Amino acid sequence: MSESKKTVFVVGLGPGGGQFLTVQAQSALQQAEVLCGYTVYLDLIRGEFPDKEYFSTPMTQEIERCRAALERARSGRTTALVCSGDAGVYGMAGPVLELAPQFPEVEIQVVPGVTAALAGAAVLGAPLMHDFTVLSLSDLLTPWEVIRRRLELAAQGDFVLCLYNPASHSRPDHLKRACAILLDAGKAPETVCGYVRNIGREGEASVLTTLEKLGEEPVDMFTTVFVGSSRTKVLSGKMVTPRGYLQREG
Repeated sequence: MSESKKTVFVVGLGPGGGQFLTVQAQSALQQAEVLCGYTVYLDLIRGEFPDKEYFSTPMTQEIERCRAALERARSGRTTALVCSGDAGVYGMAGPVLELAPQFPEVEIQVVPGVTAALAGAAVLGAPLMHDFTVLSLSDLLTPWEVIRRRLELAAQGDFVLCLYNPASHSRPDHLKRACAILLDAGKAPETVCGYVRNIGREGEASVLTTLEKLGEEPVDMFTTVFVGSSRTKVLSGKMVTPRGYLQREG
């Protein structure tokens, strides 16, 4: 870290409990005087860092949160802006870097975290062993027609899909609509699927199912959904997408 620079760490906390916090993330949080973030995410670390100054904003005030972190760093206070998962995967690294030209004296350090795709895959087994794509079903910032086209192309390419933000109170049917799109695009009804709710947190739960049943499953914003490829199977109760090592050995 440059001594002449004010610093904002953009820190990925991982999906939940402290076991997902990397050594690099722990170091950044210890160095920071101010911790900024969405209230729910700050609550995950408040007990471990009780003496820090905290600044939070509601869910829809991301830009205000980023600007506040940059302003505090510019004033000379080392600041950490925290996100769940990885800061560069649907997190705050992007908007902070977009605002950074307005704060040339502030150095931005992005600290990676364990994103839900990886942590959820580990709970289910090994669904991401071969090529996969990650999509958010939230149309808050991306038009639904764009999401639809990406789902169609992923299905045509026979990718494993990891779906973030599968449903919320304002869009309870998005996963059901996504499943219909995938089926119409040629994915088989018996395609192996799974989902994990509250990854790494109290109440963690996982379910294996099929694409034809997935749309009726109870999911929410704290759920990460996995849709297999044509090669994905269930082995000893785990969702696995073989890469081909055993076939090559044979």
